[in-house]
Amino acid sequence: MRTSAPRLCAGTTPSRHTHSRFKVVRVENPSRSDPLSPSSSRCLIVYPWTQRYFGAFGNLYNAEAIMSNPNIAAHGITVLHGLDRAVKNMDNIKATYAELSVLHSEKLHVDPDNFKLLSDCLTIVIAAKLGKDFTPETQATFQKFLAVVVSALGRQYH
Repeated sequence: MRTSAPRLCAGTTPSRHTHSRFKVVRVENPSRSDPLSPSSSRCLIVYPWTQRYFGAFGNLYNAEAIMSNPNIAAHGITVLHGLDRAVKNMDNIKATYAELSVLHSEKLHVDPDNFKLLSDCLTIVIAAKLGKDFTPETQATFQKFLAVVVSALGRQYH
């Protein structure tokens, strides 16, 4: 049985650290296919130097090949599941991502700047999917969340 990919959406929830309510990013598991898989493909197309980490993923010779590559789509789902873990552990994202940070820095040798590039692509894809519902407030909160995730992934590099 195939598990569905997480889907990112905006919601409202109280913060433990403030008295006000604010927008946060939630990850839900829809029954349909992942609507955000283009974020990984977009990153590899817009920033082609990031492809060097995906040599074992098969054909990455052009945009069409990247967008139809099932390994890239699967990696996108893996990334979204990782974001799901961050949302579920919002108060301790750095500890949640400690092993991933070690993996990406010591085994995969991923340039930590690439995490920011992928987060930018994810923001663009979300904005396109949500349209007018992706308000400046939602964007600000989403990008703050992603900045914490990027920082946690890059922690091992420091």
